[in-house]
Formats: sequence, structure tokens, C-alpha cells
Amino acid sequence: MRHLLLLLSLVLLLAGCSEFNRALKSTDAAYKMQVAEKYYNNGGYDRAIPLLEELVMIQRGRAEAERVNYMYAKAYYLMKDYTLGGYYLSNFVRTFPSSQYAEECAFLTAMCSYRNSPEYELDQGETRMAIDQLQLFLVRYPATSLKDSCNNLIDALRDKLELKAWKAAYQYYHMRNYQAASVTFKNFLREWPNTKFREDALWLTLRADHALAQNSVESRKRERIQEAIRSFRNFADAFPQSGLLPDAEKLHRELQTMQEGASTQEGTRP
Repeated sequence: MRHLLLLLSLVLLLAGCSEFNRALKSTDAAYKMQVAEKYYNNGGYDRAIPLLEELVMIQRGRAEAERVNYMYAKAYYLMKDYTLGGYYLSNFVRTFPSSQYAEECAFLTAMCSYRNSPEYELDQGETRMAIDQLQLFLVRYPATSLKDSCNNLIDALRDKLELKAWKAAYQYYHMRNYQAASVTFKNFLREWPNTKFREDALWLTLRADHALAQNSVESRKRERIQEAIRSFRNFADAFPQSGLLPDAEKLHRELQTMQEGASTQEGTRP
């Protein structure tokens, strides 16, 4: 029984190869398209693509060109080749802007960039491109049924950019580069004012500014103490019920003591 199944599989495989080769060599465009659609509809995109590639050239300028180019572009997407898929899908939209497939292809173009978006640690150029493409899609197709899906995808991509920016700022703090940490946390909060990391960012800004003031040269001590006190007020105003507030108030008292000491020292200078 097992030998019969293997023999049957081999026969079917050879028959499939034979059909593919015949279609590939055929000069009959209708037959080539019939076989390409058969493979495409059955998920055999690796077989459909070479046939469709030939048909793209054969059917150029004809009524069939739209369908052929659509299948060719989408086959790459379905093969999970998102780089080539994105290229051919966007090319389809430019070539056939009024096509019944244009909206789908425009969305899938953005999806290719979304799929190619890497983990947050890596360069996020593809992530930003995906956001731009999704936003452009919503502008071009304001009545689309995919509006909620697009907004959810944009939110997910922005979360990745936000996480990358947060990790970059935190890394400076972790390395005890308090000046860079303070600047980066403040820039982070300007760029992401509603971030879920807001409390932590304000708290660590205060700690970084406190450390800078504590270890400052005398010529910059007063300025850095005042900046740290501003950071305390920003934190206390934003999170008056925070569990970290007692620790923040302790740092604030230390800053006030430093400020008094700096003033006394200045007053005793000749």
C-alpha cells in the first residue's frame, strides 16, 4: 500500500512538472494563463510566477494585462517575498490606478513594508515607510473598509518607534551618561507626550539632572540645580499620586540644600 502511494505521488509530481514545462514552452497565451491560474489558485506561487512573468510581457497593452499584473504582484506577496511584492504591488497601482484591484494592491504595498519592519533594536526606516504608506492609503481611500485595520497597524508601528526611542534614552541613563540621558529623555517626552513611559521618563530625568547637579563643576552648579528642580516640579505636577513621589521629594530637598550651599559660597567670594 505504501509503495502504491509513493508511486502515485511520483506520477502526480511528474505530471505536474510536465504540465508546467509544457506551459512554459507554449506560445499559446491562453493555455499559459490557464495553467498559471491553476497554480496560483492552488497556492503553487513558485510555479505561477515564471508563467505570469512571461504573460506580463505577452499581454502588455492588452485588456488581459491588468489581471496578469495583479496576479504576478500578489503572488510575490503570498510567497512572503515582501520586498519584491512591495515593488510590484506599488508598480501595479501606478500603472492601473483605476483598477478594481488598485485599493487592495495599495493596502498590500503598505503591508509589505509592515511585514518587513524589523525588531525595534534595528534600523526603523521600513517602519516609518510603512506608516507613511498606510497614512497615504487612508488619504487615497477615505471610505475604505480597512480604515480600522490601518489605524491599528499604524498604532503598532508607532509603538515600536516609541519603544526604540525609550530604550535609547534609558541606555544613556544605564551607562551613567547623565547629560545625554537628560537631553534624550526630554526629547523623548516632546516627541511622545502621551507615552506609557511618561512617569518613568520624568522620574529618570529628575534622577539624571540630580546626578548632574551633584557632580557639577562650580561654574555650572547653580544652573544645573535649577534645571533639576524644574524636573522635580514637572514630575510632581504630572504624577502627584505617584508611588515615587516620596523619593522625588527627597531628591528635591537635597537639591534645595545644594542650592543654599551654592548661594552661601557665592556670597562669601571676594
